[in-house]
Amino acid sequence: MNAERLDVKKTYKLYIGGKFPRSESGRYLQVKSASNEHLDNVCHASRKDFRDAVVAARAAGDGWSKASAYNRGQILYRTAEMLQNRSAELVTEIARSTGDSATKAKREVTTTIDRLVHFAGWTDKYQQVFGSVNPVASSHFNFTTPEPTGVVVVLAPDSPSLVSLVTLITTAILSGNTVVALASETTPLPSVSLSEILATSDLPGGVVNLLTGKRAELVPHIASHMDVNAIVDGTGDAETGAKLQAGTAINLKRYADHSLAPEQWFTSAAENPYWILDTVEFKTAWHPIGL
Repeated sequence: MNAERLDVKKTYKLYIGGKFPRSESGRYLQVKSASNEHLDNVCHASRKDFRDAVVAARAAGDGWSKASAYNRGQILYRTAEMLQNRSAELVTEIARSTGDSATKAKREVTTTIDRLVHFAGWTDKYQQVFGSVNPVASSHFNFTTPEPTGVVVVLAPDSPSLVSLVTLITTAILSGNTVVALASETTPLPSVSLSEILATSDLPGGVVNLLTGKRAELVPHIASHMDVNAIVDGTGDAETGAKLQAGTAINLKRYADHSLAPEQWFTSAAENPYWILDTVEFKTAWHPIGL
């Protein structure tokens, strides 16, 4: 008589600096399906994990911001290719996490891939669209150009967990910023699967760092951290937004509310190029006109 086999649950790790460390706290969370079935486990990120992710993002910022716009676009396009190659896996993760049909899950994955391609095309265009040559009353050229602000923290909504996270991350990193992202608390598995895809893409380690855990526990640390330049909040939660905005007063970090209704993440509302401007700084340069 054969004994019943024990199902070994996977424990997904954090993604920091291009590596997959366990949480320094040793904690983990059980991920449940819509029907309360225990699916897998994810690390329960701590304050120290968040601080490590910010350090990794800051270290990666110099190289990523100095990469050419063309190169960043090619890397994002390559990431879309990688998602396409592993789309079946992502469909499965979304379907089993949310209880959605395979058709609905496939729609989210397809939209995610298309969204990446869409914003990959903006890497070498946003400066032309949003920059300017300014008229001045002296013999100078006067240029205003957008430049990356630095380290951006992204908070994803719970639904839809994948397309929203990719949209928020991509609008931040296409200009040369680096990101620390906090995945959906209720459906994190598609997001942590994304981190495994990013690790095998051409995206340099540290450009995107992904944490899983309790949003309420990490928000105070995100709000008060002195080396974060901007926060992009996609949660749509008023209490979370208020706590984040209260913390921005400490070091004048930017706060942008990029929340949408769940269905809007599949529409052109989530392709808003003006979202790029929320994580850039405008710099003006004067250049004398030679006679």
